[in-house]
Amino acid sequence: MAAIKPARINPVILRQSSSSTSAISYKRSHPHKRHPALTSDYLHPAPPSAEEAVSNILYNTPPIGQTRTKQRHIFNCLVQNEPGVLSRVSGILAGRGFNIDSLVVAKTEVADLSRMTIVLRDESNMIEQARRQLEDLVPVWAVLDYTGFKVIERELLLVKVSILGPEHVRAQMNSRSPNGWQLVQEEADEDMTPSNALRQTHGHLKSLTELTKLFQGKVVDVSGDCAVIELSAKPDRIDAFVKLVKPFGILEAARSGMMAMPRSPIYDRHEMESEEEFEEEGASVDASLLPPG
Repeated sequence: MAAIKPARINPVILRQSSSSTSAISYKRSHPHKRHPALTSDYLHPAPPSAEEAVSNILYNTPPIGQTRTKQRHIFNCLVQNEPGVLSRVSGILAGRGFNIDSLVVAKTEVADLSRMTIVLRDESNMIEQARRQLEDLVPVWAVLDYTGFKVIERELLLVKVSILGPEHVRAQMNSRSPNGWQLVQEEADEDMTPSNALRQTHGHLKSLTELTKLFQGKVVDVSGDCAVIELSAKPDRIDAFVKLVKPFGILEAARSGMMAMPRSPIYDRHEMESEEEFEEEGASVDASLLPPG
């Protein structure tokens, strides 16, 4: 019986088996599982009922007791531009036990006049007593209370935010590294290369820039490990922005305090003319047609 010789493998076939052609044949022999088609409930969901909509609104509405705070009062003090006025005004408020939320003092277009904006939170009767006591000061011209009026509120924020990540903020505060990727590489694993660290910082900077544009702010300074953001908005909007950038890691923050100015009323010329005509008609009424007495 003749011995069976082993089959000789062609090297060309070996090369083809490791090529992309074998991958295509493998995919043909092992097709992917097809996912089931989307149902009509997924493509066209049923609208929520009135009970579900009301439950959703009530669930997302915060309780009234947790949001109730003391009333905020805005004082606009017109004072004489001389030394010692700020200490006297703050001394009166401190003597009554008021905690000043914000205080901004700056000179106006008049050389001898300064404007002082003070924000307090307390009961109305106590605030009124403090206002009258402030008006009794000699260098104070007037104290205007803007509480309940439509005012324009603005506050300036300068915040320095880390672009390395929140895990590097502590080391970043202790040692200021000229290159951000070096600090990331020192604290990260050995697999962290300078290119990966650069991509990480670029991604954080892009996220901060997009968030700043949503709040109509601007990035005024960028370095290898941090960015400085400028934002001018209402105090509540400033607080919301600080909470959103806090996860990135805040290195420094400075707020100017709130400045306020009342809105100018808008008068309608046609309404004023109609009121004047009505007054003229009322003045020309015949007295004989009026009832006796």
